[in-house]
Amino acid sequence: QVQLVESGGGLVQAGGSLRLSCAASGHIFRIITMGWYRQAPGKQRELVATITSGGSTNYADSVKGRFTISRDNAKNTVYLQMNSLKPEDTAVYYCNAHVVTIATMGEDYWGQGTQVTVSS
Repeated sequence: QVQLVESGGGLVQAGGSLRLSCAASGHIFRIITMGWYRQAPGKQRELVATITSGGSTNYADSVKGRFTISRDNAKNTVYLQMNSLKPEDTAVYYCNAHVVTIATMGEDYWGQGTQVTVSS
């Protein structure tokens, strides 16, 4: 079993910054890709950013230039540095990992989510 635990969410003012963390644990052979998704009230879950084990990144257009995703492979941890936050960034942020385990070539795992609220 693989578990993902997010932390770092909270309430911030517009223009402020916040850093999210997600730590993976369990029977992990290799984490291929990790990423962040978010879901705002009344909207579908959307991709925010992803990063591969080799460091290749991908961002949603709405966060380019403001958010930075990074990972520490030794700690099985992914981070999301969020700067210049806007009220429209308010959402529940979910950590995702595509993981190779002893039992499977690759499966997706999700964290429980962490609330980010940006006030104006």
